[in-house]
Amino acid sequence: MIIKNARIENAKTTTDFRIKDGRIIEMAPTLSAGADQVIDLKGKLVIPPLVDSHVHLDSTLTAGQPEWNETGTLFDGIRIWSERKKSLNRDDVKTRATETLKKMASHGIQYVRSHVDVTDPSLTALRALIEVREEVAPFIDLQLIVFPQEGILSFPNGKELMEKAVALGVDGIGGIPHYEFNQQYGNDSLAYLVDLAEKNNLLVDVHCDEIDDPNSRHLEVLATLALESGLKDKVTASHTVSLGSVNDAYAYKLMRLLRLSEINMVANPLVNLHLGGRFDTYPKRRGLTRVKELLENHINVSFGEDDVKDPWYPMGDGNLLDSLYVGILASGLMGYQQILSSYQLIGINGAKTLHRAEGYGLAVGKEASFLVYDAENFYDVLNERRTMLYSFRKGRCLVEKQPMVQRINY
Repeated sequence: MIIKNARIENAKTTTDFRIKDGRIIEMAPTLSAGADQVIDLKGKLVIPPLVDSHVHLDSTLTAGQPEWNETGTLFDGIRIWSERKKSLNRDDVKTRATETLKKMASHGIQYVRSHVDVTDPSLTALRALIEVREEVAPFIDLQLIVFPQEGILSFPNGKELMEKAVALGVDGIGGIPHYEFNQQYGNDSLAYLVDLAEKNNLLVDVHCDEIDDPNSRHLEVLATLALESGLKDKVTASHTVSLGSVNDAYAYKLMRLLRLSEINMVANPLVNLHLGGRFDTYPKRRGLTRVKELLENHINVSFGEDDVKDPWYPMGDGNLLDSLYVGILASGLMGYQQILSSYQLIGINGAKTLHRAEGYGLAVGKEASFLVYDAENFYDVLNERRTMLYSFRKGRCLVEKQPMVQRINY
Protein backbone atom coordinates (compact mmCIF):
# COMPACT_ATOMS: atom_id res chain seq x y z
CA MET A 1 0.00 0.00 0.00
CA ILE A 2 1.14 3.55 -0.71
CA ILE A 3 -0.16 6.62 1.09
CA LYS A 4 0.33 9.62 -1.20
CA ASN A 5 0.40 13.35 -0.52
CA ALA A 6 0.36 13.10 3.26
CA ARG A 7 1.00 16.27 5.24
CA ILE A 8 2.92 14.70 8.10
CA GLU A 9 2.69 16.50 11.45
CA ASN A 10 1.88 19.98 10.09
CA ALA A 11 4.58 19.86 7.38
CA LYS A 12 4.50 22.54 4.69
CA THR A 13 5.03 19.95 1.95
CA THR A 14 3.59 16.49 1.35
CA THR A 15 5.20 13.06 1.56
CA ASP A 16 4.45 9.61 0.15
CA PHE A 17 5.08 6.50 2.21
CA ARG A 18 4.92 2.80 1.42
CA ILE A 19 3.53 0.21 3.83
CA LYS A 20 4.44 -3.48 3.86
CA ASP A 21 3.77 -6.11 6.51
CA GLY A 22 2.37 -3.49 8.84
CA ARG A 23 5.39 -1.18 8.74
CA ILE A 24 6.53 1.91 6.88
CA ILE A 25 9.31 0.73 4.55
CA GLU A 26 9.90 3.82 2.42
CA MET A 27 9.23 7.57 2.54
CA ALA A 28 9.90 10.20 -0.15
CA PRO A 29 8.32 13.30 -1.68
CA THR A 30 7.08 11.06 -4.49
CA LEU A 31 6.93 7.26 -4.78
CA SER A 32 5.90 5.19 -7.77
CA ALA A 33 2.80 3.15 -7.08
CA GLY A 34 3.45 0.05 -9.17
CA ALA A 35 0.95 -2.62 -8.23
CA ASP A 36 0.37 -1.22 -4.74
CA GLN A 37 -2.99 -0.03 -3.52
CA VAL A 38 -2.95 3.77 -3.42
CA ILE A 39 -4.69 6.14 -1.03
CA ASP A 40 -4.24 9.74 -2.13
CA LEU A 41 -4.72 12.05 0.85
CA LYS A 42 -4.43 15.22 -1.26
CA GLY A 43 -2.55 17.14 1.42
CA LYS A 44 -4.53 16.01 4.48
CA LEU A 45 -2.89 15.98 7.91
CA VAL A 46 -1.30 12.76 9.20
CA ILE A 47 -0.21 12.32 12.82
CA PRO A 48 0.64 9.28 14.98
CA PRO A 49 -2.23 7.65 16.92
CA LEU A 50 -3.51 9.13 20.17
CA VAL A 51 -2.38 7.90 23.58
CA ASP A 52 -4.64 8.10 26.64
CA SER A 53 -2.14 7.79 29.47
CA HIS A 54 -4.67 7.75 32.32
CA VAL A 55 -8.19 6.32 32.51
CA HIS A 56 -10.25 4.11 34.85
CA LEU A 57 -11.99 1.38 32.86
CA ASP A 58 -13.29 -0.48 35.90
CA SER A 59 -15.55 2.42 36.85
CA THR A 60 -16.43 3.66 33.37
CA LEU A 61 -20.13 4.22 32.54
CA THR A 62 -21.30 3.92 36.16
CA ALA A 63 -22.33 7.56 36.73
CA GLY A 64 -25.49 7.66 38.86
CA GLN A 65 -24.93 4.16 40.25
CA PRO A 66 -26.00 3.99 43.06
CA GLU A 67 -26.21 7.81 43.18
CA TRP A 68 -24.90 10.90 41.39
CA ASN A 69 -21.95 12.75 42.86
CA GLU A 70 -23.80 16.01 43.46
CA THR A 71 -20.98 17.65 45.44
CA GLY A 72 -18.42 17.05 42.71
CA THR A 73 -15.68 16.16 45.20
CA LEU A 74 -13.01 13.50 44.90
CA PHE A 75 -13.96 12.10 48.28
CA ASP A 76 -17.65 11.66 47.49
CA GLY A 77 -16.59 9.94 44.26
CA ILE A 78 -14.56 7.44 46.29
CA ARG A 79 -17.48 6.91 48.68
CA ILE A 80 -19.96 6.27 45.86
CA TRP A 81 -17.57 3.96 44.02
CA SER A 82 -17.02 1.97 47.22
CA GLU A 83 -20.72 1.13 47.13
CA ARG A 84 -20.89 0.46 43.39
CA LYS A 85 -17.93 -1.91 43.38
CA LYS A 86 -19.79 -4.25 45.75
CA SER A 87 -21.97 -5.25 42.79
CA LEU A 88 -19.13 -5.76 40.28
CA ASN A 89 -19.02 -8.96 38.28
CA ARG A 90 -16.95 -10.14 35.35
CA ASP A 91 -19.53 -9.45 32.64
CA ASP A 92 -20.43 -6.05 34.08
CA VAL A 93 -16.81 -4.85 33.98
CA LYS A 94 -16.02 -6.38 30.59
CA THR A 95 -19.11 -4.97 28.89
CA ARG A 96 -18.59 -1.42 30.13
CA ALA A 97 -14.83 -1.37 29.54
CA THR A 98 -15.09 -2.80 26.03
CA GLU A 99 -17.80 -0.31 25.07
CA THR A 100 -15.62 2.57 26.24
CA LEU A 101 -12.51 1.25 24.50
CA LYS A 102 -14.38 0.89 21.22
CA LYS A 103 -15.58 4.46 21.55
CA MET A 104 -12.03 5.61 22.27
CA ALA A 105 -10.73 3.73 19.23
CA SER A 106 -13.35 5.46 17.07
CA HIS A 107 -11.70 8.75 18.06
CA GLY A 108 -8.19 7.59 17.11
CA ILE A 109 -6.90 6.34 20.46
CA GLN A 110 -4.69 3.26 20.05
CA TYR A 111 -2.80 3.23 23.36
CA VAL A 112 -4.48 3.28 26.78
CA ARG A 113 -3.25 3.01 30.35
CA SER A 114 -6.00 2.06 32.78
CA HIS A 115 -5.77 2.09 36.57
CA VAL A 116 -7.75 -0.72 38.20
CA ASP A 117 -9.00 -0.64 41.77
CA VAL A 118 -7.56 -3.55 43.78
CA THR A 119 -9.13 -2.69 47.15
CA ASP A 120 -11.56 -5.50 46.41
CA PRO A 121 -10.66 -8.83 48.03
CA SER A 122 -11.87 -10.78 44.99
CA LEU A 123 -10.04 -8.55 42.46
CA THR A 124 -13.07 -8.87 40.18
CA ALA A 125 -12.34 -5.83 38.05
CA LEU A 126 -8.69 -6.69 37.52
CA ARG A 127 -9.44 -10.27 36.48
CA ALA A 128 -12.03 -9.01 34.00
CA LEU A 129 -9.76 -6.33 32.54
CA ILE A 130 -6.92 -8.80 32.05
CA GLU A 131 -9.29 -10.65 29.72
CA VAL A 132 -10.27 -7.39 28.03
CA ARG A 133 -6.59 -6.52 27.49
CA GLU A 134 -6.18 -9.59 25.31
CA GLU A 135 -9.49 -9.18 23.50
CA VAL A 136 -8.88 -5.58 22.43
CA ALA A 137 -5.25 -6.13 21.38
CA PRO A 138 -6.09 -5.98 17.64
CA PHE A 139 -7.17 -2.34 17.99
CA ILE A 140 -5.77 -1.01 21.28
CA ASP A 141 -2.59 -1.52 23.29
CA LEU A 142 -3.97 -1.63 26.85
CA GLN A 143 -1.81 -1.32 29.96
CA LEU A 144 -3.15 -2.17 33.42
CA ILE A 145 -1.93 -0.50 36.61
CA VAL A 146 -2.92 -1.94 40.00
CA PHE A 147 -4.50 0.93 41.92
CA PRO A 148 -5.32 0.76 45.65
CA GLN A 149 -8.22 3.25 45.57
CA GLU A 150 -8.66 3.22 49.36
CA GLY A 151 -4.97 3.03 50.23
CA ILE A 152 -2.34 0.38 50.89
CA LEU A 153 -1.43 0.81 54.55
CA SER A 154 -4.83 2.29 55.43
CA PHE A 155 -6.87 -0.56 53.93
CA PRO A 156 -7.23 -4.03 55.49
CA ASN A 157 -4.71 -6.44 53.94
CA GLY A 158 -3.69 -3.72 51.48
CA LYS A 159 -0.18 -5.08 50.87
CA GLU A 160 -1.43 -8.64 50.40
CA LEU A 161 -3.99 -7.48 47.85
CA MET A 162 -1.32 -5.56 45.93
CA GLU A 163 0.92 -8.62 45.76
CA LYS A 164 -1.97 -10.88 44.79
CA ALA A 165 -2.88 -8.46 42.00
CA VAL A 166 0.68 -8.32 40.70
CA ALA A 167 0.77 -12.13 40.50
CA LEU A 168 -2.17 -12.06 38.06
CA GLY A 169 -0.05 -10.28 35.44
CA VAL A 170 -0.11 -6.47 35.21
CA ASP A 171 1.96 -3.72 33.64
CA GLY A 172 2.52 -1.43 36.57
CA ILE A 173 2.06 -0.51 40.22
CA GLY A 174 0.06 2.44 41.51
CA GLY A 175 -0.71 4.15 44.79
CA ILE A 176 -2.66 6.98 46.40
CA PRO A 177 -0.42 8.38 49.17
CA HIS A 178 -2.54 11.49 49.85
CA TYR A 179 -5.52 9.26 50.77
CA GLU A 180 -3.59 7.23 53.33
CA PHE A 181 -4.41 7.97 56.98
CA ASN A 182 -1.41 10.25 57.49
CA GLN A 183 1.65 11.71 55.79
CA GLN A 184 3.96 8.98 57.09
CA TYR A 185 1.69 6.21 55.81
CA GLY A 186 1.66 7.99 52.45
CA ASN A 187 5.45 8.11 52.27
CA ASP A 188 5.79 4.51 53.46
CA SER A 189 3.27 3.36 50.84
CA LEU A 190 5.44 4.94 48.13
CA ALA A 191 8.56 3.15 49.36
CA TYR A 192 6.61 -0.12 49.44
CA LEU A 193 5.14 0.16 45.94
CA VAL A 194 8.43 1.24 44.33
CA ASP A 195 10.14 -1.76 45.94
CA LEU A 196 7.34 -4.02 44.68
CA ALA A 197 7.77 -2.64 41.16
CA GLU A 198 11.54 -3.18 41.26
CA LYS A 199 11.15 -6.78 42.39
CA ASN A 200 8.67 -7.52 39.59
CA ASN A 201 10.24 -5.37 36.84
CA LEU A 202 7.10 -3.27 36.48
CA LEU A 203 6.34 0.37 35.73
CA VAL A 204 5.09 2.77 38.42
CA ASP A 205 2.19 5.23 38.09
CA VAL A 206 0.97 6.90 41.27
CA HIS A 207 -2.09 9.08 41.89
CA CYS A 208 0.09 11.65 43.62
CA ASP A 209 -1.09 14.65 45.64
CA GLU A 210 -4.51 14.77 43.98
CA ILE A 211 -5.63 17.33 46.51
CA ASP A 212 -5.58 21.13 46.73
CA ASP A 213 -3.67 20.97 50.02
CA PRO A 214 -0.24 22.64 49.45
CA ASN A 215 1.12 20.62 52.38
CA SER A 216 0.66 17.36 50.49
CA ARG A 217 4.27 16.79 49.44
CA HIS A 218 4.40 13.18 48.25
CA LEU A 219 5.68 14.17 44.79
CA GLU A 220 9.10 15.02 46.18
CA VAL A 221 9.24 11.61 47.87
CA LEU A 222 8.20 9.75 44.70
CA ALA A 223 10.71 11.67 42.57
CA THR A 224 13.48 10.91 45.06
CA LEU A 225 12.60 7.21 44.96
CA ALA A 226 12.57 7.29 41.15
CA LEU A 227 16.03 8.84 41.15
CA GLU A 228 17.67 6.74 43.84
CA SER A 229 16.15 3.43 42.74
CA GLY A 230 17.28 3.99 39.15
CA LEU A 231 13.75 3.46 37.87
CA LYS A 232 13.67 7.08 36.66
CA ASP A 233 11.41 7.36 33.58
CA LYS A 234 9.70 4.10 34.49
CA VAL A 235 7.93 6.18 37.15
CA THR A 236 4.93 8.44 36.56
CA ALA A 237 3.21 10.91 38.86
CA SER A 238 -0.41 11.45 37.89
CA HIS A 239 -2.56 14.45 38.81
CA THR A 240 -0.13 16.28 41.21
CA VAL A 241 -2.89 18.80 41.86
CA SER A 242 -1.20 20.23 44.97
CA LEU A 243 1.67 21.46 42.78
CA GLY A 244 -0.76 24.11 41.58
CA SER A 245 -1.21 25.32 45.17
CA VAL A 246 2.35 25.43 46.51
CA ASN A 247 4.37 28.63 46.61
CA ASP A 248 6.65 29.51 43.70
CA ALA A 249 9.88 29.17 45.69
CA TYR A 250 9.10 25.55 46.57
CA ALA A 251 7.97 24.79 43.00
CA TYR A 252 11.22 26.23 41.65
CA LYS A 253 13.27 24.03 43.98
CA LEU A 254 11.19 20.94 43.14
CA MET A 255 11.72 21.32 39.37
CA ARG A 256 15.41 20.46 39.77
CA LEU A 257 14.56 17.17 41.47
CA LEU A 258 11.92 16.36 38.85
CA ARG A 259 14.44 16.94 36.05
CA LEU A 260 17.06 14.77 37.75
CA SER A 261 14.57 11.99 38.39
CA GLU A 262 13.36 11.93 34.74
CA ILE A 263 9.89 11.19 36.10
CA ASN A 264 6.83 11.43 33.82
CA MET A 265 3.85 13.58 34.74
CA VAL A 266 0.22 13.06 33.73
CA ALA A 267 -2.49 15.71 34.02
CA ASN A 268 -6.17 15.00 33.55
CA PRO A 269 -7.59 18.44 32.73
CA LEU A 270 -11.29 17.57 32.52
CA VAL A 271 -11.46 15.78 35.84
CA ASN A 272 -8.86 17.89 37.66
CA LEU A 273 -10.78 21.07 36.81
CA HIS A 274 -14.08 19.46 37.79
CA LEU A 275 -12.91 18.11 41.16
CA GLY A 276 -10.40 20.84 42.05
CA GLY A 277 -11.13 23.89 44.14
CA ARG A 278 -14.32 22.38 45.55
CA PHE A 279 -13.50 23.57 49.08
CA ASP A 280 -12.53 27.10 47.95
CA THR A 281 -14.81 30.11 47.94
CA TYR A 282 -12.85 32.79 46.05
CA PRO A 283 -10.26 32.98 44.64
CA LYS A 284 -11.03 29.47 43.39
CA ARG A 285 -8.18 27.18 42.34
CA ARG A 286 -8.30 25.32 39.05
CA GLY A 287 -7.11 21.99 40.43
CA LEU A 288 -4.60 21.56 37.62
CA THR A 289 -0.88 20.96 37.99
CA ARG A 290 1.74 23.35 36.57
CA VAL A 291 1.70 21.97 33.03
CA LYS A 292 3.37 24.92 31.31
CA GLU A 293 6.17 25.20 33.87
CA LEU A 294 6.83 21.46 33.81
CA LEU A 295 7.16 21.51 30.02
CA GLU A 296 9.48 24.53 30.21
CA ASN A 297 11.67 22.49 32.58
CA HIS A 298 11.86 19.66 30.00
CA ILE A 299 9.76 17.27 32.10
CA ASN A 300 7.60 14.87 30.10
CA VAL A 301 3.91 15.72 30.50
CA SER A 302 0.94 13.99 28.90
CA PHE A 303 -2.83 14.30 29.23
CA GLY A 304 -5.39 11.62 30.03
CA GLU A 305 -9.17 11.54 30.10
CA ASP A 306 -9.22 9.86 33.53
CA ASP A 307 -12.95 9.20 33.88
CA VAL A 308 -15.76 8.53 31.42
CA LYS A 309 -19.23 8.86 32.98
CA ASP A 310 -18.43 7.61 36.46
CA PRO A 311 -18.71 8.82 40.09
CA TRP A 312 -15.84 11.30 39.61
CA TYR A 313 -16.86 12.78 36.27
CA PRO A 314 -20.44 12.68 34.94
CA MET A 315 -19.58 13.23 31.28
CA GLY A 316 -17.07 12.04 28.67
CA ASP A 317 -17.20 10.37 25.28
CA GLY A 318 -13.76 8.80 25.01
CA ASN A 319 -12.61 11.73 22.87
CA LEU A 320 -9.16 12.78 24.04
CA LEU A 321 -9.38 16.01 22.03
CA ASP A 322 -11.78 17.29 24.70
CA SER A 323 -9.13 16.86 27.38
CA LEU A 324 -6.49 18.42 25.15
CA TYR A 325 -8.57 21.49 24.30
CA VAL A 326 -9.46 22.19 27.93
CA GLY A 327 -5.92 21.37 29.09
CA ILE A 328 -4.06 23.81 26.86
CA LEU A 329 -6.65 26.51 27.58
CA ALA A 330 -6.33 26.12 31.36
CA SER A 331 -2.53 25.83 31.17
CA GLY A 332 -1.96 28.95 29.10
CA LEU A 333 -0.63 27.04 26.09
CA MET A 334 -2.63 28.95 23.49
CA GLY A 335 0.11 30.40 21.28
CA TYR A 336 -0.35 29.35 17.66
CA GLN A 337 2.76 27.15 17.62
CA GLN A 338 1.76 25.66 20.97
CA ILE A 339 -1.65 24.73 19.59
CA LEU A 340 -0.11 23.29 16.41
CA SER A 341 2.12 20.94 18.40
CA SER A 342 -0.31 20.25 21.24
CA TYR A 343 -1.19 16.80 19.89
CA GLN A 344 2.15 15.68 21.35
CA LEU A 345 0.55 15.92 24.81
CA ILE A 346 -1.76 13.08 23.76
CA GLY A 347 0.79 11.52 21.42
CA ILE A 348 4.54 11.01 21.78
CA ASN A 349 4.57 12.32 25.36
CA GLY A 350 2.02 9.68 26.31
CA ALA A 351 3.93 7.02 24.39
CA LYS A 352 7.03 7.87 26.44
CA THR A 353 5.02 7.57 29.64
CA LEU A 354 3.76 4.13 28.61
CA HIS A 355 7.24 3.11 27.44
CA ARG A 356 5.92 2.60 23.92
CA ALA A 357 7.95 5.33 22.21
CA GLU A 358 10.33 2.97 20.42
CA GLY A 359 7.72 1.73 17.93
CA TYR A 360 5.75 4.96 17.85
CA GLY A 361 5.83 7.66 15.18
CA LEU A 362 5.97 8.21 11.44
CA ALA A 363 9.34 7.07 10.12
CA VAL A 364 10.85 4.27 8.07
CA GLY A 365 10.92 1.09 10.14
CA LYS A 366 8.11 2.16 12.45
CA GLU A 367 4.72 0.48 12.62
CA ALA A 368 2.27 1.92 10.10
CA SER A 369 -0.06 3.28 12.75
CA PHE A 370 -1.42 6.76 12.09
CA LEU A 371 -4.45 9.04 11.85
CA VAL A 372 -5.64 11.15 8.92
CA TYR A 373 -7.70 14.30 9.48
CA ASP A 374 -9.75 16.42 7.11
CA ALA A 375 -7.41 19.40 7.60
CA GLU A 376 -3.96 20.65 6.67
CA ASN A 377 -2.80 21.30 10.23
CA PHE A 378 -3.64 20.40 13.80
CA TYR A 379 -4.77 23.92 14.69
CA ASP A 380 -7.81 23.44 12.46
CA VAL A 381 -8.39 19.92 13.78
CA LEU A 382 -8.58 21.09 17.38
CA ASN A 383 -10.27 24.41 16.78
CA GLU A 384 -12.98 23.12 14.44
CA ARG A 385 -13.07 19.44 15.42
CA ARG A 386 -12.33 18.40 11.86
CA THR A 387 -13.29 14.83 10.98
CA MET A 388 -10.81 12.01 11.50
CA LEU A 389 -10.92 10.32 8.09
CA TYR A 390 -8.81 7.23 8.84
CA SER A 391 -7.24 5.39 11.73
CA PHE A 392 -4.62 2.86 10.66
CA ARG A 393 -2.99 0.38 13.03
CA LYS A 394 -0.04 -1.69 11.83
CA GLY A 395 -1.12 -1.15 8.24
CA ARG A 396 -4.75 -2.11 8.82
CA CYS A 397 -7.56 0.42 8.54
CA LEU A 398 -9.50 0.39 11.82
CA VAL A 399 -11.74 3.39 11.22
CA GLU A 400 -12.86 5.15 8.06
CA LYS A 401 -15.12 8.22 8.04
CA GLN A 402 -16.45 10.68 5.51
CA PRO A 403 -15.95 14.46 5.85
CA MET A 404 -18.79 16.18 7.64
CA VAL A 405 -21.40 17.53 5.24
CA GLN A 406 -23.70 20.37 6.26
CA ARG A 407 -26.66 21.92 4.51
CA ILE A 408 -27.42 25.38 5.91
CA ASN A 409 -30.68 26.95 4.81
CA TYR A 410 -30.41 30.58 5.77
